Amino acid sequence: MKIVFLDAATVGKDVSLDGLRQFGETVFYDATKQGEAASRVADCDIVITNKVKVYRDEIDAARNLKLICVAATGVNCVDVDYAASKGIPVKNVPAYSTESVAQVCFMHILNMVGHGMYFNEICHDGRYSRSGMFSDVLNPFWELKGKKTGVIGMGNIGSRVAELATAFGMEVSYYSTSGTGHCRTYPCVSLEELLGGSDVVSVNCPLNPKTKDLITYAELGRMKPGAYIVNCSRGGIINENDLVRALNDGLIAGAAVDTFETEPLPIDHPYIAGVKDPSKLILSPHIGWTSIEARIRLVEVLEENIRTFLESGK
Repeated sequence: MKIVFLDAATVGKDVSLDGLRQFGETVFYDATKQGEAASRVADCDIVITNKVKVYRDEIDAARNLKLICVAATGVNCVDVDYAASKGIPVKNVPAYSTESVAQVCFMHILNMVGHGMYFNEICHDGRYSRSGMFSDVLNPFWELKGKKTGVIGMGNIGSRVAELATAFGMEVSYYSTSGTGHCRTYPCVSLEELLGGSDVVSVNCPLNPKTKDLITYAELGRMKPGAYIVNCSRGGIINENDLVRALNDGLIAGAAVDTFETEPLPIDHPYIAGVKDPSKLILSPHIGWTSIEARIRLVEVLEENIRTFLESGK
């Protein structure tokens, strides 16, 4: 049994992958360019990928392939239908990062609403020291209690974000991107109602044909001028150029983004080069899933997926 992990460095050097060695010969590539993937999987029985695409060409090249493991929740990096036509199962790792992503969502929410980066900067750059005042009331923030949070997508992560918002005393509503509001804990509303009524909007839905460009300039224009939006889900759900335009035009107070259509973020991307007031846009490099605990859970489930397959063939 030969296992090839195409982009093992994505898991991080601080999390051990040694447990995968129990299943046979294991080859870890830190990273794999797309053009290298087919040759690297040619003689493997199991391929593990996080972001490297395993599509028709790679599947055809892997003549011994029996299982595809995705070191993530989403499986858009695999041609699942083609794999199924070849009798090759695809196993992902659901729900491993729920706590991590929800925590990063609220890190961004608190930073945006509380102007955390501004207050840190004025202490470091001397403005506070030179002010002669014991405090700073020039950039006021408001409390979360009594404000409204709109959650787009009430899955595992969206539900946890809603729970955290409730703990802060916020009112929660949600929009179901699938069209079926299964959650009865919070009211399910239309996208227009959610955007227009929320002080904070959190995007926590998958990227699919229904959610691609779900939030454009028009939708951002329905939000309150003092509202904030955070996306810790997938790039492409909020149209990136439209978000920059909306921030520059003052349609909303600010945004925080952890995921991008192209990753890593190009240095000339409008998020970096096009926002007139960078304080209105907080960026993080797709870290929502990366808590130490989440990555340990990820590897544990990878091992369990392989073990289950070897024992049952499924």
